[in-house]
Amino acid sequence: MTALSNPRAIASHAAAIGAFNLSLLTSPLAIVIAVSLVVGFLMVVLFGYTSDQKAIGLAKDQLKAHLLAVRLYRDQIPVVMGSYGKILRGTGRYLKLAFKPLLYVIIPITLLMVQIDRYLGATPIPPNVPFLLSVRLAAPFAGQTTGNDALNDAKEGKYEVKIAAAGQTAAKIVCVGSDLPRISIVRLRGHFWERMFSSAEPALPENSPIDSISINYPDRNVEIAGYGMNWIWLFFILSMVAGFIFKELLGIKI
Repeated sequence: MTALSNPRAIASHAAAIGAFNLSLLTSPLAIVIAVSLVVGFLMVVLFGYTSDQKAIGLAKDQLKAHLLAVRLYRDQIPVVMGSYGKILRGTGRYLKLAFKPLLYVIIPITLLMVQIDRYLGATPIPPNVPFLLSVRLAAPFAGQTTGNDALNDAKEGKYEVKIAAAGQTAAKIVCVGSDLPRISIVRLRGHFWERMFSSAEPALPENSPIDSISINYPDRNVEIAGYGMNWIWLFFILSMVAGFIFKELLGIKI
């Protein structure tokens, strides 16, 4: 009896293939590709619905005509200078038409990227590897405790590290392992806009003597064709390519 004729062996083999395929589909590269395609499509559709397509098409046609005039009449200085002036005015008109739709596109995409970066921007702390936890105190309490501590966790999971300062305690979540948890690099007191972009934890209490607690998580690089790069660069490239493809397929003028 061969190994593949054994039902248990077949089931085990199928389970291994399924787990391998699932790991590919949930890998950082697969996530970035899928998100880039979806965002590229939504970006083009949203721009199409929120923009004046006829006016944008007319503005682009006029710009092309003025550029063509510069080439055709390059020996006639007055015509060329007049065409350059019309190009500048046409560019301003086009940017005015595109500005509002771009806001509708850029704002939600920026917020989406901030959330995705919680998962793909950094890797958890590997088990049994020391990491640095940094504490910054508010000005009135500076100097009352050490600012940095080297810590170590042996098992995978999420841990809560508590810091005491000036009779109060504050906690910081630490992610240990190798999967894709939601990571918050820093926990802050106040700093609303900074928290929006760099923290995934509730703000520290306003009366806390601690201004920030941060952890030196390793940066995550997405591997593609043997090269590692930050996911944001790969997302930017792929979403732009997808956007141009969907623009042509849907006939939307950008």
